[in-house]
Amino acid sequence: MKILSVEDLEKIRQEHNKRLYWPDAVKVNIGMASCGIAAGAQASYEKAKEVFPAGSGVQICQTGCIGFCEEEPLVEILGYGKPRLMYRHLTEKKIAEAIKGYMDGEFNKKWVLGQMRDPRNILENDLENPVAGIETVNGFPFLEDIPFYSKQVKVALRNCGYIDPDSIDEYIARKGYRAFLQALQEMDPPDIIAVIKESGLRGRGGGGFPTGIKWATCAKQKGQRYIICNADEGDPGAYMDRSILEGDPHSVLEGMLIAGVAIGADQGFIYVRNEYPLAVKRLVTAIKTAEKYGLLGDGIAGTEFNFHIKISTGAGAFVCGESTALMASLEGNVGRPRAKYIHTVEKGFRNNPSNLNNVETYANVPAIVLKGAPWFAGMGTDHSKGTKAFSLVGKVKNTGLVEVPMGVSLRDIVFGLGGGVPKKKKFKAVQTGGPSGGCIPERFLDLPVDYQKLTEVGSIMGSGGMIVMDQDTCMVDVARYFLDFLKEESCGQCNPCREGIKQMLAILNGICEGRGKQGDIELLEELGSMVQKFSLCGLGTSAPNPVLTTILYFRDEYEAHIKDKKCPAGVCKPLFHYEIDAEACTGCHVCARKCPQDAITGEKKEAHVLDLEKCIKCGICYEACKFDAITIC
Repeated sequence: MKILSVEDLEKIRQEHNKRLYWPDAVKVNIGMASCGIAAGAQASYEKAKEVFPAGSGVQICQTGCIGFCEEEPLVEILGYGKPRLMYRHLTEKKIAEAIKGYMDGEFNKKWVLGQMRDPRNILENDLENPVAGIETVNGFPFLEDIPFYSKQVKVALRNCGYIDPDSIDEYIARKGYRAFLQALQEMDPPDIIAVIKESGLRGRGGGGFPTGIKWATCAKQKGQRYIICNADEGDPGAYMDRSILEGDPHSVLEGMLIAGVAIGADQGFIYVRNEYPLAVKRLVTAIKTAEKYGLLGDGIAGTEFNFHIKISTGAGAFVCGESTALMASLEGNVGRPRAKYIHTVEKGFRNNPSNLNNVETYANVPAIVLKGAPWFAGMGTDHSKGTKAFSLVGKVKNTGLVEVPMGVSLRDIVFGLGGGVPKKKKFKAVQTGGPSGGCIPERFLDLPVDYQKLTEVGSIMGSGGMIVMDQDTCMVDVARYFLDFLKEESCGQCNPCREGIKQMLAILNGICEGRGKQGDIELLEELGSMVQKFSLCGLGTSAPNPVLTTILYFRDEYEAHIKDKKCPAGVCKPLFHYEIDAEACTGCHVCARKCPQDAITGEKKEAHVLDLEKCIKCGICYEACKFDAITIC
């Protein structure tokens, strides 16, 4: 059928809303995003299909990532009038037993993460409660009360983990495409832009430029206008955009459609990394089903509005996350940035006015149009409105994808949602903003997370990557790692970036290898300042951030490497060795069994000895020892 009105959407919503919240059969939603599949969800899905084929009274379904990647594979099981339970680590060996137990009313407490109080998304609060009367189970926490979820407010991630990403009907059941039809049939383009301006939405791709101003500027230009979605997410440890595309692709399409109406564009492009095959696959399905329903194509909803979306896959060049480089690549040229004296909203793709936002930005747009600008602007801080999705990774207990209101402190994210640093180790720093971001020390943990505050301490928001580091992290080595990444990803077009990063990396390599000398720190600061000031694009201007912030906040580690020829964290191999403390060693023999070089010898219950000539400093013994008998010297 072709959808022509909000009433058509409402018919689909009512039909499929019941299936989402009150399924006739037992429904099993298996998290089938990349993180879940990597943890074994594909095997669990196939096993469940084998044991419970069609007609068995059990529906085996797929969904996206609900965020708690540490607990994957995550599986939600629900039934008519029964509790909605979320199971964790439900591998191929466990899933059949878990489903049978659920059907019999027997729930394995060790496997249940929690129960869901209200699975509706943030757009559905004004509806008649479809989950009233759902049975609850004593002894199981509600997901909303678990620390990982307790402070989250899901706007961009509102459907991820709750719907089948390949089902447009389930998206519509959660008020999908209603904002688009409202914008198309009930609003004038300037009014749409005014709503986005008033909401305070800023670009979630890193720069944080006000979205409404960008839209308004593009709409004023003459010529063929284009809507472009930047899904070239290249930051190490970042996967916000991938999760949205894999879990809720229609939200991005709807945001692009609304932008098309507002700006007066009839053509859209999604530039996505070729390393995201599942995201591409689900985008293709979403586009085809939207075209089938008449929500993409010509004469949408019986109007004169036309809009087509094409997917373009990039080759994985980090620099193509920059707007002008992305558009050059989209045109089939080498992805190299250009100077910004002419903005892309004036002359971008094919030298025409082009509006580029990233995946998360577009995913926010339908919610803003539907619930209103004051609602969105009511969250966050004075200059950073709404919510922000972060991928929380590194040395933290609860790794995963979170979405919180702007202004939440780093402490709340790392120690509240993230559960703090594992193995009772001490927190050292958190790196925000990807490889071009800064490393923020412990004394700034109470810093509110927004664009201004992060910039004040030398970091950036970036696309939302957040890497936690503990006491065993060498900050000099961290700076070297990110600079090495940026050296490889630099397009080489301008001297300051190409040569400056190379020289800074050579100095860092020397420091980590024990060849550091007096004046190296000052030279790094001087080079970093030069690269920041004179590089052509954002990659170069932000590349020195990891080096400059680690020097600013961890200068003592640089000095230890240079003056004392020591690596306090025991990471830079030329500057340390391991020893066994004979008094602390219990002779448990664990380190000896795990040593790949047989460098540790000794009888059980007697102090062991480490042969330094055989030791390759792999750190396996250090990690394995429960008695702190392996020391870094």
